[in-house]
Amino acid sequence: AAGQPSAATPGLSPWDVALCVTGTLVSCENALVMAVLVYTPALRGPMFILMGSLALADLLAGLGLILNFALLYLLEAAAEALTLLSVGLLISAFSASVLSVLAITVDRYLSLYNALTYHTERTLTVTYLMVLLVWAASLALGLLPALGWNCLGDEAACSVCRPVTKGNAVALAVAFLLVFALMMQLYLQICRIAFRHAQQIAVQHQFLAISTTKGVSTLSAILCAFGACWLPFATYSMVADSSYPPVYTYATVLPATCCSVINPIIYAFRNPDVQKSLWMACCGCVPPNLSLRPRASSDV
Repeated sequence: AAGQPSAATPGLSPWDVALCVTGTLVSCENALVMAVLVYTPALRGPMFILMGSLALADLLAGLGLILNFALLYLLEAAAEALTLLSVGLLISAFSASVLSVLAITVDRYLSLYNALTYHTERTLTVTYLMVLLVWAASLALGLLPALGWNCLGDEAACSVCRPVTKGNAVALAVAFLLVFALMMQLYLQICRIAFRHAQQIAVQHQFLAISTTKGVSTLSAILCAFGACWLPFATYSMVADSSYPPVYTYATVLPATCCSVINPIIYAFRNPDVQKSLWMACCGCVPPNLSLRPRASSDV
C-alpha cells in the first residue's frame, strides 16, 4: 500500500501531485462502476458482486490517495490518529483490491473446472462469503498500524512508507507475492483446462479455439498488468527502508496505484452487460452489434 514517504519533501512534490491525480481518476472510474452495478437490477449475479467488491476497494484506494495528499499539504501538522487512519485506509483498500482480483481469478477457474454444473452450484451465499473473507482479511491488515505496528515512536524502524514498519511492509510484500504465485498457478490451470476442452470437443473445435484464444489472451493481459504494476513496489518494500531516497518509493508506488486505474477497464468496462448499462444511461440506446455479443467468462 502507498503511504507517506519516509522523508518529507519541501514544497509541492510533483510525485505527490501525480498520486493525487491518479487517486482522483481511480475514484471517478470506480464510482462510475459502482453506480452502474447499484442502479442496474440486471447486474445482481455473483460475478457482478465480485466486480463490485473490486470497484469498491479501488474507489476507497483512490479516496485514500486524495486523503493522503490532503494530510501532507493541506494540514500543517496532521495528528497521529489521522496519519494512522490514512495509512490504514490505503492498506485495507489496496489489500481488498488485490484479494478481489484473486477472488475473480478463483471464480474464473471454478467456472471452467466445473463447466457443466458451475452455474447451478454457485450461489449468492458462497459469493458473499468469499467477499466477506476478502474484506475481513483486508480490514485486519489495515488495523495493524493503529494497533501498534507503526514507527511513529521509532523513526529508524520505518519502512519506505511511513508510518508502516519495516516488518509490516515485508509481511505485506510476502503476502502479495504469495497471492501473485497463486494467481499464476490458477492461470496455468485455466489455460490447461481450456485447451483440453478445445481438444476433446472436435465438433465445436473452431468455436472453442476462438474462445480459448480470447480467454488466454485476456488472462495473459490481466496477469502481466497485475505483475507489472505491483511487483516493483512489493520487491522494493522487502529490500529498502526509510534511509532510501523517497524518489525510489514514489517511482514504485505510482505504478502500483495505476493498477486501480486499469482494473475497471479490464473487469468492468469490457463486460457487455456493463457496456449496455452505460450506453443506456448515456444515450438511451444500445448499439446493435453490442446487443448481439454473447456473455463469456473472459468478459468478467
